[in-house]
Amino acid sequence: MKLNTQVNGSSATISVTGRLETMTAPQLESAIKKILPDADDLTLDLAGLEYISSAGLRVLLSSQKAFNKKKGMKLIHACDEVMEVFEVTGFTEILTIE
Repeated sequence: MKLNTQVNGSSATISVTGRLETMTAPQLESAIKKILPDADDLTLDLAGLEYISSAGLRVLLSSQKAFNKKKGMKLIHACDEVMEVFEVTGFTEILTIE
């Protein structure tokens, strides 16, 4: 998995490319924890995300909870396969997906 983090003032965007699974989820979690103190909102650009496992979903859920205490978190550009996982797991009701 490859991450590209951009911070613009108090807004952050992380672009995720590859597979978000057990072995790579800690990498995303670490990147989010690193920006959490200074960022009020987070956009996760999932255009390059090919696959997400339950470990990846856990990271998204914990990040959503952290950013709900601030201005929020949103997901953009999720492919059909990733959207299907969100729909089947009910995450479309929990996460802000555009």
